[in-house]
Amino acid sequence: MRRTGKRNMSDIRDFDETDRRIIELMCVSSQGSYRQLAKQLGIHPTTLIQRVKNLESKGIIKGYRAKVDYMRMGFEFMGIVQIYAEGNILNVQQAVRELPQVIGVFDVTGECDSVAWIACTDRDEFSVAVKSILEIEGVKKTNTMVVLNMIKDPFDFVPDVHGKAGSSE
Repeated sequence: MRRTGKRNMSDIRDFDETDRRIIELMCVSSQGSYRQLAKQLGIHPTTLIQRVKNLESKGIIKGYRAKVDYMRMGFEFMGIVQIYAEGNILNVQQAVRELPQVIGVFDVTGECDSVAWIACTDRDEFSVAVKSILEIEGVKKTNTMVVLNMIKDPFDFVPDVHGKAGSSE
């Protein structure tokens, strides 16, 4: 059973240039002070704080955290697990989400019903994580791909808030 319906989302076109620049700067690094960021943007720190609070209240900015290199921390066994489910996919996804080795769970289209990204410290933990997914009620089968190298870290993604990607300008 799939989810249907639209979520209440904002469109990047609804933001003015200042909001776009705030989002872009905070994606690159949210480590600076409001005063430093405001100076880069050419606005007053109070204006920046109000803008950031507004973006937080809309759910655009969802939090702040350090960008961690999982592989350097010893999580060298990473995998992408395609999950084929029977019954309530939302219950399956929630159960997968709760596993400690799971970095992300994605609701997808295509052959499988969901995809999980897992990170483990060794082969044994990797095996246990994959088998734990298979043991979840409603999981029919899985297909696991081992990550050999990460060419682009998804946490390096900075959205094109100015709409220049793909434009002919």
